[in-house]
Amino acid sequence: MEYKTGGELEDPRLSRMYWALLKQGLARRRRSVWHAAVLRSGVLTIMVLTILLVILAVGWREHRLGQFAQLKKALKRPTAVVVTAQPGGQDVLRLQRSVLVSGSGPEFLSATLLPGRGMNVLQIRAYLPGKGEVKLLASPPLDEAAQRLSGAGPDVNGAASLAMGGAVEAPWAGRILGVLAPDGRQLTAMWRNVRLSLPADLPANSSNGPGSERPVATGGLLLKQQSASVSTSVMPDGGQAQASFEPGSFDGRWPSSTEITSSIVLSGKSIEIKIIARNTGTAAEPIGLGWHPRFAILNARRAEMMLRLPQSDRIDVKDRKTGELTGKLLPVSGTEYDFTGPAGARLGALNLDDTFVNLHRGLMDRGPIAELRDADDGYGLRVTALSPAIKAFHVSAPLDGSFLSIDPRFNFDDPFGREWSRNEDTGMVVLQPGQTTQWYIRIEIFSLNSDSAEHL
Repeated sequence: MEYKTGGELEDPRLSRMYWALLKQGLARRRRSVWHAAVLRSGVLTIMVLTILLVILAVGWREHRLGQFAQLKKALKRPTAVVVTAQPGGQDVLRLQRSVLVSGSGPEFLSATLLPGRGMNVLQIRAYLPGKGEVKLLASPPLDEAAQRLSGAGPDVNGAASLAMGGAVEAPWAGRILGVLAPDGRQLTAMWRNVRLSLPADLPANSSNGPGSERPVATGGLLLKQQSASVSTSVMPDGGQAQASFEPGSFDGRWPSSTEITSSIVLSGKSIEIKIIARNTGTAAEPIGLGWHPRFAILNARRAEMMLRLPQSDRIDVKDRKTGELTGKLLPVSGTEYDFTGPAGARLGALNLDDTFVNLHRGLMDRGPIAELRDADDGYGLRVTALSPAIKAFHVSAPLDGSFLSIDPRFNFDDPFGREWSRNEDTGMVVLQPGQTTQWYIRIEIFSLNSDSAEHL
């Protein structure tokens, strides 16, 4: 029989004891490091406080934006809606959004667009504190507008579009004067020895016959054009709509073929509108673009409305009945047409139908600015011309009217007229085949009751 010594019996137990002591030492070391690095340094406290502050900030932000329930409602509301009426034979588009700032200031709510009528902006609705939802453009209801935009009778050339909403003007904006053709329905104008035959809108005092003096073509040739394609998209605070038009040479009336794309982006505080023209033909062509909005005078107190315009010159008008011009540019400073003060000037009894050119922009502005201010309703509209090619603001405010039009456009009135000197740039952009040009503006709505909203 063999016997083991006592030292040999103790070896496994000693190994287990030493291993346990080593693990206890490592655990105490980890606790010591954690205590020193986190607890004593305050890192854990900072982490906890940071998480709490982030949660509180997010909660307060959602509360200021109109509560979670209001946000949920806004997200469920469609941004681009197709309605049933079809002016020009195409569906109407409506971009819309909800008020998300608890009614603390004016906001745009919706825009109604007519892609079947050259992308006329038929209506813009806004929220005004204390007033609720209002219509910012002088336009009839949609059903009535569809009847008037018939393309027949007085609207055979699309003129009805100029009497409502905001019509897109192309390939020229405003008036072109010419010589009446023998048929009594066309006028002839000349551009670089190219004869243009345009639909005539005869002055009220015209004899409506051959040889009648200086008939007028107004508002371009896109007024009743149907779109070739339409697209819409949702954006974080509103939506966007775009329509493309392929009028070609406008039934042979223009020197080359043209493609036009119009887009509008709606958000709470601003609306941006772009018009892009592209020469798709084989010859050079002149292009003038514009937009003719009829901003509604909500309080029916036209004389009290405030108009602000940039430093500029005014085109002198020879005969306001026919629209004939003298070809002179007159300074506005110190005259009844001076609306250049920090807050503008009252319309008063001035019957405006004038074009202002040589527009100056403020030092911090992105372009020349025009403003309409309604003190009774506590809001203003600011129109900024963002394209350098916009050379003119045409302003219409008839004494017996319920609207004021601020029309940002490329060209002067009668840009091909013989009254202009050869050295005068009348604003028409000449596009060579394949070239494009862009017209771009921003409309902002602001409060007159907030100093921060003033733009001086």
